[in-house]
This record gives sequence, C-alpha cells and structure tokens, in this order.
Amino acid sequence: MSGQGPAVNKGMNTILVCQESYACGGSDEAVFECDECGSLQCARCELELHRQERMRNHDRVRVAPGHVPFCDSCKGDGSCSGRLRAVVRCQGCKINLCLDCQKRTHGGVNKRKHPLVPYPPAKAPQENSVSAGESDMEILKSKLEKVCSFLLVDEKEEMQVKDEKDFVSRLGCSSDELLKVVSIFGNTGEGKSYTLNHTFFLGREVFKTSPTQESCTVGVWAAMDPLHRVVVIDTEGLLGAGANQGQRTRLLLKVLAISDVVIYRTHADRLHDDLFKFLGDASDAYLKHFTRELKATTTRCGLDVPLSTLGPAVIIFHETVHTKLLGSDTPSESAERLLQERFRKLGLFPEAFSSIQYRGTRTYNPPTDFSGLLRSLEQQLDNNTTRSPRSASVIFKALQALSERFSGEIPDEHMNSNSFFPDEYFTCSSICLSCGSGCKRSMNHLKEGLDHEAKHRCRYSAQYDNRIYTCKACYERGKEVIVVPKTTASSDSPWFGLAIYAWSGYVIECPNCSVIYRSRQYWYGNQDPVETVVRTEIQHIWPGKCHKCGEEFQPNDTKHHCRACGEGFCDACSSKTRPVPERGWGLAPVRVCDACFHNRGIPTELLDAALEEEGGTLIARKVGEAVQNTLGAVVGAIDIPLGLVKDAARPAYWVPDQDIHSCCECQREFSPRLSIHHCRACGQGVCDDCSQERRPVPSRGWDHPVRVCNGCNQKAGEL
Repeated sequence: MSGQGPAVNKGMNTILVCQESYACGGSDEAVFECDECGSLQCARCELELHRQERMRNHDRVRVAPGHVPFCDSCKGDGSCSGRLRAVVRCQGCKINLCLDCQKRTHGGVNKRKHPLVPYPPAKAPQENSVSAGESDMEILKSKLEKVCSFLLVDEKEEMQVKDEKDFVSRLGCSSDELLKVVSIFGNTGEGKSYTLNHTFFLGREVFKTSPTQESCTVGVWAAMDPLHRVVVIDTEGLLGAGANQGQRTRLLLKVLAISDVVIYRTHADRLHDDLFKFLGDASDAYLKHFTRELKATTTRCGLDVPLSTLGPAVIIFHETVHTKLLGSDTPSESAERLLQERFRKLGLFPEAFSSIQYRGTRTYNPPTDFSGLLRSLEQQLDNNTTRSPRSASVIFKALQALSERFSGEIPDEHMNSNSFFPDEYFTCSSICLSCGSGCKRSMNHLKEGLDHEAKHRCRYSAQYDNRIYTCKACYERGKEVIVVPKTTASSDSPWFGLAIYAWSGYVIECPNCSVIYRSRQYWYGNQDPVETVVRTEIQHIWPGKCHKCGEEFQPNDTKHHCRACGEGFCDACSSKTRPVPERGWGLAPVRVCDACFHNRGIPTELLDAALEEEGGTLIARKVGEAVQNTLGAVVGAIDIPLGLVKDAARPAYWVPDQDIHSCCECQREFSPRLSIHHCRACGQGVCDDCSQERRPVPSRGWDHPVRVCNGCNQKAGEL
C-alpha cells in the first residue's frame, strides 16, 4: 500500500503523522505501523483499511513515543544487512530511508536535492542528516517562492517572449545552465496544472488552476523548476471549446517536439482510445514533418548541442478511483506491454517516442499521490542517452524555428479530419489554380528559396494556357530549350512580319534551330506543332505572389495578368504593352510582363511609334490598316472572305462582324456606308457617332484612351 504523507513541519519528526490519508486526509497523528502496508496509520485509516478481506491479517504494531519506522527501501530486498530503521523521510519520494539507502538512492543529481526530514534518536550521523534536511527544505522553499509562470506562446501560435535573453530572464536561470524540458498534455479539465504544481513545486500554484467550467490555461505557459533544473511547460487541454482549434492543436506538437519528457495526464477510470490516437498521430506527424526541420534548425542556427531527431519519453499518468490500475490483475504482463498491445489493435505505431511508460495511482480519498510520478520523471531526467540537457537559448531557438516554419491559419475544411495532426496542419496551403493539386512542401518554404512542388501532375487549362513547348530536335540532342509561339520571327521587320503573320500565322522559333514552325505554312493540311516539332509539358499555376519580384500581394495591391504568359504581376513588373495576337488579343497592344515584352512579339520601335502619336493614339489602328491593306490585295486572288481573316486578328471578347447587324446604342442597321466599330470595353458593335469618346479600359488591357461606346463611357469608376 503506497501512502502519501502530508506536508511535514520543519525540523525533526517528533510527532509522527498518518502516511495513508485514506480516512483522515493525512492530518491525524500516527497510532499504528503496518509492516505489510509499509506506512504509519492513524486510528481511523487503520480501521478502514484493515476491514478489507485481503488486509485483515496484516501485522501491525502500536506506535510508541520516539518510534522510528523501518526503511522502505531495504526491507526484504537484501540491499542492507538486516532490517534497518529509517533515519530520514524523503518528502519528494514519500518514503522512509536508512542512512545507507539514502546515500544509495538519493545520490543522483535530481534526488540529491529532495527535502529530507529526520527521525529521532539524534545520533551523530543523524545530526548531520537533520541539519542537511532543514537546510535543503529552507533552500528549496526560498527558491520556489520566486518561481512564477509566464505565457510562452499564445493560442494563435505567436511567441510572447522577445528573444533568448528575455526567455532566460523570465526563467530565472543562467545563460549557460543546462536544462531539460518536461511538458504535460491531456483533455481539458483533467488537472494538468494541478499535477505540475504538486509534482514540481510542493503544491504552490505556479500554474493557475480554477474550479470553474472555463479553461484556466490558454496557450502555452512555462516555469523553471530550480531543484531538477527543468523547464516545465503547461499546455491547453484537448477537446476544449474555443476558436482556432487547428492552430491550438498544432501548437501542442511544437511543444512536444522540444520536450525531453511528456506527461499525458488522464483521470478516466479506463484508458480511452483518444489517448492512443493522440500519441499515435503525434508520432506520425513528428517523424514526417518535424525530424527534418529539427536537423535543419541545428545547421541553420549553428546550435552547439544537436537537437535529437528521436522524440521525447512519454509517461502516461493514470489516476483512478473506482477501477484497478492497468496490469494489476495480470501480474505476468507489464503495463507497458499492455499499452503496446492496445496501440497495435488500433493500428497505431508510436515509433517516434524514445519510450512509453505507464504510471498509475488509485486515489481512494484525496489528495492524489504524485510521488510515483516524480520518481518516474527523475529516472527519465537522469537518462541522457537519447536526449541531452541544453541551454535555455537552444530550447528557445528550437521553438522559434518551429513556430516560424509551421504557422498560419488552418482552413475550416481541414478541421474535420480523423487525425489529430493531419498533414494540412504542416504543409504549404497553396493550391494549383489549374488542377487543384496541393503543394507538398512544408509551410513557408518560399522563404528558403524553394519553389512549390505539387503532389500530382498538372492538367491543361485553357484559362491559364499552362502548356510549355520545348524544341524536340534540341531535346533529342540532350538539351531542353523552351520555345514560345510569337507573331514574327526575329529576322522579320516589324511591318512585314505582321503582314506575314496575317498570311502565314504565328511562328515558333528556337534559338538553336531558327524557325521550326508556321501555323499556316501550307494551303491546307498543316499539322499541329506538338505532333511534329515540339514537346509539351503542363506546368502548375500557383497563386499568391508576384511572378517576377516575388513580393507578397497585400490586401490593397492590384494584381495584373500578363496577356502573353498569364502569370500574375504587380504594376511595376507589367507596365509595358505590345500586341499578343497569338493569344487571341488581336493586333492592339495589351499589358504584358517585362520578360514577355523583351522575349516575344513586336520590337520596341512599334511601341515608340505609338508613344510619339498625339494624345497617345493607339498603334493598333495603324497596324490594323497596314495588315488589312495587305490582306485586301491577297484575298482577291485566293477568294477568302476578308472579314473572316480580319476577325482572326481581333480580341476574343469582340463580337464577330458577321454577328453584328445594328449599332448596340442607336439601333441603326450597318451598311457599306455605316461602318462597324467595336467598343474596347464591352466588345459590342457600335457606329462611329455612338463611340466618339476615348477612355482607358484596364480590365481589358487597354491602359491608354481607346474607343468606347456611349453606354460604357457613362459608367462610373475604372472600366
């Protein structure tokens, strides 16, 4: 029977108190000592305990004045010569120890600082223990009085500590002190903060507790345990009510990643599946997303101590009232073996954790006994095989790096996942505009200069025209040369090139092989370039930033699209214009990016000619007239309707001439004496009298004044 003693007064154990707390709450004076229970008991606890059938035959002795109990550590295990009486009682472990057992079991770094209270008689060796016990208790209490918790990360995953110096200052430790991290997880209302307070801080309310229905812990809080040199971290409860649940859950995994020991606290009488699901999903996410990032953080931050890629040790702290502890009715199997079997049945494999340990306690009457949990924690903290202690600055840098990498809002559609930690919590949220495939890289990878990478191959979309051509001949020679359709070949003069375009169509020119394709090279039977001279590759179209300068679009920024390549640009990177007939924009200059302006289409002298015209008159009319005159001479010979050819050189949104019968404004029918004009805003056919006004139409790529109908001219704002 493991007992829990109450807080003992300073000095010697002149009055022995009940160590069971079964019926008295631990405040009554001890009257009996039960050797088989291994505890001192008051009259009430002795009576209630030994009414039970299995405990009726226990041997008890009455406690006399000056009574000293036996050592709990050396009884019956042969470690000491005979059965020795205790010299001190360890308040941390809640056990009685003889002098030899005290030296043997409390010689480690952590247990050496446990508060010890001595028993009489006061012999020389015991006098040393008395003074040591009083000294340790006073030092510990004075240190704990200064400890207070602070908010480390809020519920929106934003760091609340400025830098490493601020973190060290709030912990109250030295910058070169080597520390470990212990964190706690569990469902809301399970008493996580209470557990930390009584395990590490002798019951002081370092972490806030509350009897109300609202959660008292929001975000991640931290405090320093000066005795064990441990950064203790308290977290929000799972299954709680509140906004940003996806971000709050992701925050838990960041804390888990920097921890050396994780306590999973449960007060359920039986272990629920959500405990195993949480640990299993956390293990998978840790291995998939965090192992690589921790390695990168070590290199990027120049850390002296490498961050372990193996996860923390896990202690499942299970407190029951009405049910037996795990493994108590199957002595042949350990509790840890039963845990692994439970994981296996659920199809979960928590391979990321260095160990998973079960520590249970059955509370017949409060308060809870945390001594077993403390002993398990100290065993894990003394083990430096997997994870070594490191300075506070290393702990801070690791958490900061994870916060910067895995941050941002999580869409609501990801909240319905069956996993506690779905991949969407940690991967880039960008979606290809063409095929809808998501990027498989980690969050914020663009900051490291890594482009988006899709999970699947893309599909062609006419809206984005995301097909790339490469020269087939160059590819067969071991080179990959991208080629693009354009109006004229580089060897053609501007005006003659446009006339050739109207006659022979667009061209595809390779810098190595010259012109490799003309769309209307023959009278009939022209083959598709894909079947003859080029290879195609479909590229993904990613949203969210300027295509050239890489700056993120702000909410008030205007996005522009290049009429040649279809990518998104800011105004500064797409200020030039040129005709893009190969994309269906006709012969009028439209907005293009700087790269497409220099790489494709009409040389700059055409643009200069346009700018020199009075009032910025559109060059398209001059070009169109030249082409139409050329076509007029040719069409008579080949008997092709002139209007049909002219329509091929007009923007796609213009209504074809053959479909226009009357002016959209005055309703007069068109005739050879009443010419058809097109409004550059709506694309409808209009007569000259109803389209006298000139206005820029940026939405159609016309940034300078062009012909618009009266109806569009009367519209307020930008067209």
